[in-house]
Amino acid sequence: MAVFAEEVNLAGYTTLRLGGPARRFVEATTEAELVAAVRRADDEGEPVLVLGGGSNLVVSDDGFPGTVVRVGTRGVDRSPADGGGVRVRVQAGEEWEPFVARCVEDGLTGVECLSGIPGRVGATPIQNVGAYGQDVSETIVRVRAYDRRTRKIVEFRREECGFTYRHSAFKGHDRYVILEVTYELRESEASQPIAYAELARKLDVEPGATVPLKEAREAVLELRRGKGMVLDPADPDTRSAGSFFTNPILDAERLAELERRVAERLGPDARFPRYAESPGPDGEPRTKTSAAWLIDKAGFTKGHALGPVRISGKHTLALTNPGDGSTADLLALARQVRDGVRDAFGVELVNEPVFVGVEL
Repeated sequence: MAVFAEEVNLAGYTTLRLGGPARRFVEATTEAELVAAVRRADDEGEPVLVLGGGSNLVVSDDGFPGTVVRVGTRGVDRSPADGGGVRVRVQAGEEWEPFVARCVEDGLTGVECLSGIPGRVGATPIQNVGAYGQDVSETIVRVRAYDRRTRKIVEFRREECGFTYRHSAFKGHDRYVILEVTYELRESEASQPIAYAELARKLDVEPGATVPLKEAREAVLELRRGKGMVLDPADPDTRSAGSFFTNPILDAERLAELERRVAERLGPDARFPRYAESPGPDGEPRTKTSAAWLIDKAGFTKGHALGPVRISGKHTLALTNPGDGSTADLLALARQVRDGVRDAFGVELVNEPVFVGVEL
């Protein structure tokens, strides 16, 4: 049965521990309750915020003037996939990290490099969650959702999800409420080929090699812990929304401008991270670079503070609230970093977390 409450403070439901009160708060534990709660709010003409684990959310200090529906649905079902492999249907409210742990324990490969990521399954297609060379777009085959416009339950095949880097057809609007995600995984005791150079170094293998599934998971967890990216109540560096900015993707003109700025600021022999990215809509070449590198070289090093909030002491991409900061404090720091990188290198950083009632 859905649980209703009034004036619930959202800070207790986000990993940043920030955010003001919701006018109405509903905990939905079944798909029927989830759809009914959203329909009721829509019928009453009030705003709706669908909340999962709160790990990718920046909420206004004023809170949310409508209904917050927290997704608490549970259920994981396995079935054989056509042509081999295993299809795993997962309810949106399942916690992501325990799901990954279970897949690795069961010898299912395809999500092992996404270990340690906080949040719930329903958020993974929205953000096209990825890390260490894996994205969920590689394994998602179907997404089931409630369409608030047509008031019907709909299904999307992978090719209909519009997956790109940290983006999908579900991001940037609130039309669809994710109900269930189906992943197609492969039965194997070996990982997928290790694509990420840092992870390959950690495992002491060449990129493209495979390793035992559990070794890949443990290596990813160690790397994430070292960057404060695994939730730990005793570690203030983990009071963040993960990576606050996405890695910029540059066309040829903007890449040339960055090369010029780097040479001017750091010397003609300076080099910056660059990775080939898929071509743009017109077929033009594109290059991805590192937001963390840009932030550091613009002068914002680990531990840089602005009032009660700071950049993580372990990773420059995470903005943290280690004490009694506010969302306004966090946004002031984010603007300082964004503007500093733009002034230094001509690159505009884009926030990765979802903003509710605020903007940069």
